[in-house]
Amino acid sequence: MEQTEHTHPVLPDRPRKGRGSVSNRTGRFERETRQAVDDGWDLDEDEALPPLRTHLSVDASRTIITKNESPDIPFDRSINPYKGCEHGCVYCFARPTHAYLGLSPGLDFESKLFFKPNAPDLLRKELSKKGYKVRPIAFGTNTDPYQPVERDKKITRQLLEILRDFNHPFTIVTKSALILRDLDILSEMADKNMVSVHLSVTTLDHKLANKLEPRASTPQKRLEAIHRLAEAGVPVGCMAAPMVPALNDMEMERIFTAARDAGATRANYILLRLPLEITELFEEWLATHVPDRADHVMSLIRQCRDGQTYRSGWGTRFRGTGPYATLMSQRFKLAMRKLGLTPERQENLDCNRFRVPPQAGDQIPLFDTE
Repeated sequence: MEQTEHTHPVLPDRPRKGRGSVSNRTGRFERETRQAVDDGWDLDEDEALPPLRTHLSVDASRTIITKNESPDIPFDRSINPYKGCEHGCVYCFARPTHAYLGLSPGLDFESKLFFKPNAPDLLRKELSKKGYKVRPIAFGTNTDPYQPVERDKKITRQLLEILRDFNHPFTIVTKSALILRDLDILSEMADKNMVSVHLSVTTLDHKLANKLEPRASTPQKRLEAIHRLAEAGVPVGCMAAPMVPALNDMEMERIFTAARDAGATRANYILLRLPLEITELFEEWLATHVPDRADHVMSLIRQCRDGQTYRSGWGTRFRGTGPYATLMSQRFKLAMRKLGLTPERQENLDCNRFRVPPQAGDQIPLFDTE
């Protein structure tokens, strides 16, 4: 009897509550592509998908400070306590890094996280090396140091405690009001001109924020964090990032005004970046959440990227090119003058107080040199 091969229809990707990416697209280094198929037991279209739980794994890094020589960023070293980010920002430019782990830059990036429990020991060892040259260390350059798992793991907190003990300057960019938990360290370091913070505020629209960055703090919570940081004497600024043409870029001036009123003294913005897998992930998001504007948004993005979805050239990757990008730049400069904000991210933090604190077993000096 002749057997007939049956094929199951491919299931369309559907958004999950509390997650930013619509799909879990295979990473660019994988040889096989995975697709979900209907085996006859699938949920009804109107039935909610089950929650996607977060899974944590240990990252056994041998170093903790990452160095860079990029000419268009204001720091040469950074620390990322986590790989992946539970905030789920669909536009996150760090998503493609999960492909190096054999995972998807989509849902895997925000649900399969890696934490570095040995980060404090590694930092202490690196700072204690002879010949170490002090420059501010940046947090929040890849994934958010205050994402939800930090409440339990407290790795960022431990790293800040070490930097405080060494009198080492640092900067932080975050979307989370959890940073207020560490206000004691931040205010102490601010008194020594050794810390600067930026809160990233993408939109003031709560509903849009919930879709763009589902597990980040609400816009109002971020503005409240700016207020409390400023009230405690911590230098704080606002990053309007990313600005997406025809989606949230019309809010730029309102964001900066709200941040200024909350106590921010500095501000900056970044045009949406779509490297590698993020292009398809973002297009999926647009088609799911704002289908009426999807084509227009992508058209404007290409106009800002020389006809492509992304160009990575130094000096233009954060701002874009062309008339639309130029208009955004002019609006930004005008807003800075009108609001009295400083458009610089370069921090003049004190690097001269650094010292390696005595460790258990160290010989006590015969004479006090201070």
